[in-house]
Amino acid sequence: MLRFRITLVAVVAAACAIALTMVLSYRHVGALVGEEDERALLERGDTVVALLDAGRTPPARPGYTEQLLRADGTVTPLAAGRPALPVSPGAREVARGGAGSDLRDEYVGQAEYGILTRPLSRGGAVMIGHSYQGIRTLEDAFGRRVAWTAVTAVAGAALLTWLAVGRVLRPVNRLVRATRRITTTHDLATPLPAPASGEIGELTRGFAAMLGALRQSHDQQRRLVEDAGHELRTPLTSVRAGAELLQRARGRLDPEDEAQILDTLVTETVALDDLVRELVELATDRYTGEEPESVDLAVVAEDAAQRCRQRTGRPVAVTVRGRPVAAHARPRAVQRCVDNLLGNAVKFSPADTPVTIEVDGCRLSVRDRGPGIPPGEELAVFDRFHRGPATQATPGSGLGLAIVHDLVTADGGTVSARTSDDGGAVVGFTLPPHVPPARRTLRRQRRADPVADGHGRPPGGILC
Repeated sequence: MLRFRITLVAVVAAACAIALTMVLSYRHVGALVGEEDERALLERGDTVVALLDAGRTPPARPGYTEQLLRADGTVTPLAAGRPALPVSPGAREVARGGAGSDLRDEYVGQAEYGILTRPLSRGGAVMIGHSYQGIRTLEDAFGRRVAWTAVTAVAGAALLTWLAVGRVLRPVNRLVRATRRITTTHDLATPLPAPASGEIGELTRGFAAMLGALRQSHDQQRRLVEDAGHELRTPLTSVRAGAELLQRARGRLDPEDEAQILDTLVTETVALDDLVRELVELATDRYTGEEPESVDLAVVAEDAAQRCRQRTGRPVAVTVRGRPVAAHARPRAVQRCVDNLLGNAVKFSPADTPVTIEVDGCRLSVRDRGPGIPPGEELAVFDRFHRGPATQATPGSGLGLAIVHDLVTADGGTVSARTSDDGGAVVGFTLPPHVPPARRTLRRQRRADPVADGHGRPPGGILC
C-alpha cells in the first residue's frame, strides 16, 4: 500500500530526527547543569571560607556538607548529622600548604559528591561537598519528559503524514479505481478523473492520452471488422451461388455455361485472396519492426516502375524534378506505397494510356489517365473500402490507398489526391527529409542563432 509505505518512511525519518535532537539536547542540558552546579559549589566555597576567616560559622544548606581539615589531617564537621567527606591526598596538600585548591568527584556511601577543598587564612582548609542527587533527579525528569515529548511528536507526525499523504494520493486512488473499472468492464468510454496539477496531473493526462489512443484503435478495429465482413459477403455469396449451381446441375449444364461459372468462381476466389491479403496487411503492419533510414525516392520509383512494366506491360514513366533529397522513412514500406499507387493507377485508367511517376524532393505522386477524383472525395479515397461512383464496377479490395495512408502517416508524412487539369487522378505522398545526426546538431545550433545569415533565418537548407 503506497500510502502506508510513504507514511512509514516519513515517520521513520521524523523519529530519527527527533531521537537525534533528544540525545543532543539531553547531553547539552546535562553539561549545562553540571557547569551550573560546579559554579554553585565554587560560590559556596567562597562564602564558607569568608565566614570562617571572619570567625563565624556558616549556616547549613541543604545538599551541602562542610568540614574542617587541619594540617595534621584531623577532620572536624561544621554541622551535625552530615556524612563525613573522604580526605584525598590533594585535600591534605592544600591543608598543609595553605594554598591552592582541590576539586574532585567522590562517592560518599552510595551518593556521588563534588568535593571542593579551599585553604583558610588561619591554617588548615575547609572541605565543601555537594551531592549530585538533585542533578541526577533533574536529568532523569528531563529525560522522561523529552522521551514523552518525542513519542507524542512521532505519533503526531504519523497522523499528519497519513492525512497529508491520503490527500496527495487522492487523485491517484481515483485513477486506480477508474482503471480497475475499465479492466473489469472493458468499457473504454469510462471517464477518467480530472487531472490535478504537478506530476500526478501529468500521470492522469498520460493515462487519458493512452486510453484515447486505445479507444481509437479499438474503434478502428471494429470498423475494419464490420467493413471487412461487408466486403467479404459479396464475393462469398457469388462463390457459394456458383458452387451450388454446379452441385445441382451435376454435368447437365452446357460447356459454355459451366466454363463461365468456373471463370466466375476463379475470379471471385482471386478477389477473395487479394482482399484477405490486404486485410491482413492492414490489420498487422508488417513494417513496424523496420527502422526509418535514408530513402532515395527516385530509385524507389524507378524500381517500382520496372516491376509494373514487367507485370502489366503498361508504359510507366519516371520524372524527377528539383534537387535530389533523401527522405526519412522505412524503405520496404515506401516500396509498398509506390506499388499500391501504381496498381491503383493501372486499375482505374484505360489500358492504352501511360502512367507517370513524378518525384520532386521528398514528394512522390502517380498520375493516370482515368476518370479522376470527384470533387469533395480527395480525402475519402484513402478510406478503407471506399469506392467512387465511377469505380463501383472496377474489381479490387478498396484497401490499397488506405494502406498507403497508414504507412505514410506512420513515418510522419502526408498523403494527397486530386484531379489533374487535363484529366486523370494524381495521388501521392510527402515524407520528411532525412537529416544526418551531425546536420541535426547543426540545425539546432542555427535555430539558437536565428540571424546566422543576417536575414533572421539559417543559411542554406532544403525544405521538403
